[in-house]
Amino acid sequence: MFMFLPCTFISLFATVTFLTVSIGLTSPTFAKGFEVWLVDQSNSNGKTFGGTIYIYDGDDLDGTAASSATPTDVLDLSGATSTLCLDSTGANPVRPHMVFFNSTHSHAILSFVASGHVVIFNAKTRAPVTCLRTSAGAGGARQAHAATPAPDDSYILVSNQNGKLLERINANFGTNTFTLDAPATINLATCTTPNGFPCQDAARRPDNAPIVAVVDSSSTLGFITLRGGGLFVINPKLTPMQIIAEYDRNTVRGAGFAGAQAAGTMYVNSGGGSVLDPQRFDVYAFPLSGYSAANPSNIPTPKLLYSDDTVVRDSHGLVVTKRERFLWVLDREQNVAEVFNTRTGVNISTIDLNKGGPAGLAPDLAGRSPAGNRVFVSLRGPNPLSGDPHLSTGSTPGLGIIQVTKNGKNGKLKSVIPIHNIDADRIERADAHGIGIRLKETPRSQGVDMLDPEEDEDEDKEDNRDKPRMEK
Repeated sequence: MFMFLPCTFISLFATVTFLTVSIGLTSPTFAKGFEVWLVDQSNSNGKTFGGTIYIYDGDDLDGTAASSATPTDVLDLSGATSTLCLDSTGANPVRPHMVFFNSTHSHAILSFVASGHVVIFNAKTRAPVTCLRTSAGAGGARQAHAATPAPDDSYILVSNQNGKLLERINANFGTNTFTLDAPATINLATCTTPNGFPCQDAARRPDNAPIVAVVDSSSTLGFITLRGGGLFVINPKLTPMQIIAEYDRNTVRGAGFAGAQAAGTMYVNSGGGSVLDPQRFDVYAFPLSGYSAANPSNIPTPKLLYSDDTVVRDSHGLVVTKRERFLWVLDREQNVAEVFNTRTGVNISTIDLNKGGPAGLAPDLAGRSPAGNRVFVSLRGPNPLSGDPHLSTGSTPGLGIIQVTKNGKNGKLKSVIPIHNIDADRIERADAHGIGIRLKETPRSQGVDMLDPEEDEDEDKEDNRDKPRMEK
């Protein structure tokens, strides 16, 4: 076990998650201008490939008018992106799933879970610059469930889910040079751990499909969540990459989606939807030191902060609030977010997203605004294209906007912006999944703190701004 460390701030995108798309957003290089990228993983209309990215300007997502916001750009991925992939790999990209940005937000990294493609975009021009495809792995399968850039921008870790491979793309964002480094790959289905155990076996880790690779702020640790339970911590800098800690499914339960770094701790969750773990909500806290290939299994020991399987639950997306004070973990079955104090690890509140909007939204992934007063959530569709349908079916595909209250201790759903993809049979196919918050290239003078008093304003004051003013 370990003590929770005092809160220390990390640089922008040191918490590459996704993830949770959990981002520090404390860099003085940028002002507050930002945009939200929302990924619809359904095929482009009338086609069997492609997909759509909706890009919203952050200024349009504030206040009572947010529900009527329209995207500034809509990227049809069956166009230039598919052409690039077909020319580069001989196959069209299918099912865009998760999107991340590199440390300077100059590039977006988009993974296609069904076809195994990874596309890197010039984020400012929206143009795709490189399309790579993962390797064939277990049973000839290849997927790219997530492609996570390192905070130091030197590589991208690709979770080749059904292929059961952890792959590395060597990256140079300055020269637009990206190479799939085959010798770096770890085959999670056939490898052996430093302790001499099979990486995958029926007792310890029965299904080593990697879900998401979460990279720490130093870019030297990768936390690899596994579909069947257990977890690996790897050194991503070595070739081949090396396992430096192994955990079994009794220590870390299955269907873990992702993680987020905050206040000197790496938070990882376990969810529902797999055969072995059909309904779960678990949150673990891992230290950021003490990892060695010489350690026995399950060392250093993670701390279990929260566990619930008494009702149908599905712990999924994570987001860290401003100043890393609190961690929100979304449940797309119960339509809530559990809030944890990062100083103590205690679950302090539950945000009910069934209030303030349509019922059954199935909140999936999330990211927050630079000022910290808004959290943006991807909302699943009525015909989900990934995940267990009984957990991931949503009523209103699109973008949810949550007002942060109590400086991150709580929040409330303020607006829902629907997206649509109606097929020839008049069936709604839109299914939002990936979401990313991109800082615009709006330089601010050095020495001006992004966390100045104006931005640290009590978010509860927004309640009053949203009410009509009374004449005196």
